[in-house]
Amino acid sequence: MAHRWQNDLSPADVTPEAVFLNRRQFIAGATGLGLATLAPPARAETLEPNSWEEITSYNNFYEFGTDKSDPAKYAGAMTTEPWSVQIDGLVDRPGDYDFKDILSEMTIEERIYRFRCVEAWSMVVPWNGFEFADLLSLAGVQDGAKYVAFETLYRPDEMPGTRFPVLDWPYREGLRLDEAMHPLTLIATGIYGKPIPNQNGAPLRLVVPWKYGFKSIKSIVRITLTDTQPPTSWNMAIPREYGFYSNVNPNVDHPRWSQASERVIGGGLFSKRVPTLMFNGYENEVASLYDGMDLAKYY
Repeated sequence: MAHRWQNDLSPADVTPEAVFLNRRQFIAGATGLGLATLAPPARAETLEPNSWEEITSYNNFYEFGTDKSDPAKYAGAMTTEPWSVQIDGLVDRPGDYDFKDILSEMTIEERIYRFRCVEAWSMVVPWNGFEFADLLSLAGVQDGAKYVAFETLYRPDEMPGTRFPVLDWPYREGLRLDEAMHPLTLIATGIYGKPIPNQNGAPLRLVVPWKYGFKSIKSIVRITLTDTQPPTSWNMAIPREYGFYSNVNPNVDHPRWSQASERVIGGGLFSKRVPTLMFNGYENEVASLYDGMDLAKYY
């Protein structure tokens, strides 16, 4: 198994979940599932997870439509059982991996991560999942592998948004191998101890908390290890606006808006804006991955 990520925070550093849910019920459920509880480095203030309703009703999943509420309306039609993930390319054990079989091999943890959308809004999500490096270890990474490519489910009869040429379907994303193997990189299978809803990328999605949200590809059906940088959907569609790396960087604006601050979801009509942190607040953990790189050029 991969190196487990550790930090100096504990559950006591997180605002009690009773703000949104019954804390005792949640802890009892988490204990029953054997979840390990971890928390990421926090801002000066305590990280306060968004509510279940906010997390599951305000998101982007263009396969179901471009409005923030469309995924919650239409994603229920997506069939998620049975589910398998094809793992191929430069791996020792290529094949179709059944989702249930994957779960039987993984250690499920809770990770409370900040989530920063490229559209300059943010929330805090209590994910449940496992380190992606553990899945790569299960498949066996070959020496020549340098990148990891991902594909989302493409099923037009269940995904009304794919009937429109918003992007070149299926949705594709990619990471450098060292990014993929980093202990912060998560495969999420749940939120608040419950199975992850369809609109949030059921039954398994990538979570890379120091990158803009569109890098965290949903409803994964294929993972390919390769020696060349893979094509990614938004970069193919608008390369000038969406680079391959897409690290959260308040010093590099999107061509159409500033990235220096973000609107925090959950503040009602007058949602507050806060300064955006370099690498979304995970600079101490991941900055070394980009030593010597011009982060304005490799955006």
